[in-house]
Amino acid sequence: MQNWPLLTLITFLPLVGGALLLILRGEAEAVARNARWIALWTSTITFVISLACWVYFDPTSADFQFQERAEWVPSLNIGYHVGIDGISLFFVLLSTFLTPICIIASWTSIEKRVREYMFAFMLLETLMVGMFCALDFLLFYTFFEGILVPMFLIIGIWGGPRRIYATFKFFLYTFLGSVLMLLAIMVIFFELGTTDIPTAMTYSFPVSLQIWLWLGFFASFAVKMPMWPVHTWLPDAHVEAPTAGSVILAGVLLKMGGYGFLRFSLPMFPDATAYFAVPVFVLSVVAIIYTSLVALVQDDMKKLIAYSSVAHMGIVTMGIFTLTSEGLQGAIFQMLSHGVVSAALFLCVGVVYDRLHTREIARYGGLADNMPKYALVFMVFMLASVGMPGTSGFVGEFLALMGAFQVNTWVAFLATSGVVLSAAYMLYLYRRVVFGTITREDVRAMLDLTPREILVFAPMIAIVLWMGIYPNSFLKPMQPSVANLIERVQVSLDQTRVKSDGQVAQR
Repeated sequence: MQNWPLLTLITFLPLVGGALLLILRGEAEAVARNARWIALWTSTITFVISLACWVYFDPTSADFQFQERAEWVPSLNIGYHVGIDGISLFFVLLSTFLTPICIIASWTSIEKRVREYMFAFMLLETLMVGMFCALDFLLFYTFFEGILVPMFLIIGIWGGPRRIYATFKFFLYTFLGSVLMLLAIMVIFFELGTTDIPTAMTYSFPVSLQIWLWLGFFASFAVKMPMWPVHTWLPDAHVEAPTAGSVILAGVLLKMGGYGFLRFSLPMFPDATAYFAVPVFVLSVVAIIYTSLVALVQDDMKKLIAYSSVAHMGIVTMGIFTLTSEGLQGAIFQMLSHGVVSAALFLCVGVVYDRLHTREIARYGGLADNMPKYALVFMVFMLASVGMPGTSGFVGEFLALMGAFQVNTWVAFLATSGVVLSAAYMLYLYRRVVFGTITREDVRAMLDLTPREILVFAPMIAIVLWMGIYPNSFLKPMQPSVANLIERVQVSLDQTRVKSDGQVAQR
């Protein structure tokens, strides 16, 4: 299987399904029905094929696997180059897993321009998978920026009343940051004479150049995470996006920044990473505490979960910049866990919104009486979000905090306060929505989960419990790549230290 064009198939198969959607003809109702089924079958088959990457992945190797190459511009050493390692493997699986979930979740809630909506998701899946597989800078940047287009359309066409404002805010924030990253990529090309990412990962950039390149990439990745204080686009985007749009936004797109730090900032600019570690710790701690406090006072369920995502991403950036094995594995695991848990929480909000058409927390209460299945599902993901042992949320947070404790006890202490605050706002949300007495007739008339909704939540619950009970099945494949990344950083830092000591001795 290592010699098969597996990654190209996974990347572009959704685009084939999208092409089929575009040629659909007939009555509007028939076109909408066929579009749903084509999108569902295409995304499901893509997910099944992507599982082969995990099955045939060598968990003892830190090298890129399933590599494919094709020259585009041989004279400039620019080409099509894809491959995955232990870091990118599960992000590919996360993308292919959430896409059919989104299609099923949108089955009845999207009624206008269904064909175009499904095409946007097929295009989005191609771009997401391609970005995590790309091993060429220009290929990566094409996928990385291309994701803005379908998300722009999904929020702008099928979003809420303030969708235009939220869409342009989302687009401008993320695009402006990426312009600086493009400039950094151009500098790397002129320095190396190639856009090959593995080549850049083994090249020793001068420390003075590392600083500027690191800042160029940071400008893009910090917005994508998003880190405080460039996070303000996220709550608006989540509130106005349709439910499936919020699922992909929280589940996959917020992981692009963390993945960028792991793929570019650490291995290529290790000295700059160490230099900026303390400011990143400060920003991470502020994000964890500040956005958790903001989440406590929200009256909109989507906004509360959106601010909680910023806090969880603060734990991720903290874990990444500890430059420890526990911190890096915890950050990756936390991103994967958050990708499933936050997506599920937005789906939980979508369930009650479809019935009552409001996200105001005060409009609910007492749902445990007439929606016991929903209350149980909501409870599982709420506990995973606060890091309950036995769920996926606990493992990532524990490892990230352990890594932080090895580096700075104050950073670990302050970040742990965010864990306490997360329990406060999530339990407060759950109590107000699920417990209490039903006082409104429209709430009393709400029906419990349908078979379609149970089909959406069942695999997500299974994954949350699987990751919490047997985390080694996810940690083992990523361990060699993480160890290789840490070794690369430490060797570079040691070399820089030796050069610095030598210069001091000469003086």
